[in-house]
Amino acid sequence: QVELVESGGGTVRAGGSLRLSCTVSGYIVSTAYMGWFRQAPGKEREGVAVRYSRNEWALYADSVKGRFTISRDTGKNTLDLQMNSLKPEDTGMYYCAIRLYGGSPDSLLQPTDYKYWGQGTQVNVSS
Repeated sequence: QVELVESGGGTVRAGGSLRLSCTVSGYIVSTAYMGWFRQAPGKEREGVAVRYSRNEWALYADSVKGRFTISRDTGKNTLDLQMNSLKPEDTGMYYCAIRLYGGSPDSLLQPTDYKYWGQGTQVNVSS
C-alpha cells in the first residue's frame, strides 16, 4: 500500500519562500512519475511540477518555471517542492501524487492518470 503525506504548507507574503515535502511509504515502481499539483478554491486541480523517479528529468508548469524546483530525497524517501518568489496566485491546496507510467508532457501535468494522492497541504500567499 502506497501512502503519501504532505507537509510544509503555511502562510507567507508575496515574494517569500516555502518548501513542501511529501513523505512516500510503500513500494514505488522505478518507472513512476511523481508530481505536485495544486487546487485553488473554485478552480480545477492543476499540475505544478513532475519528475521521473529514475533520474533528474523534470517538467514544470509555465506559471512556476524559474521559481519552483522539484526534487527527490531517496534517503528520506521524500518528494520536495521548493517554492521561491511566491505570488498570491500560488495560493491553494498542494498535493503530491504518483502515476505508474509515462505520457506526453501535457498529460503528465494533468491529474487524470495519477493513482496515488496525498491529503494536501495548504499554501496561502498574501499580497
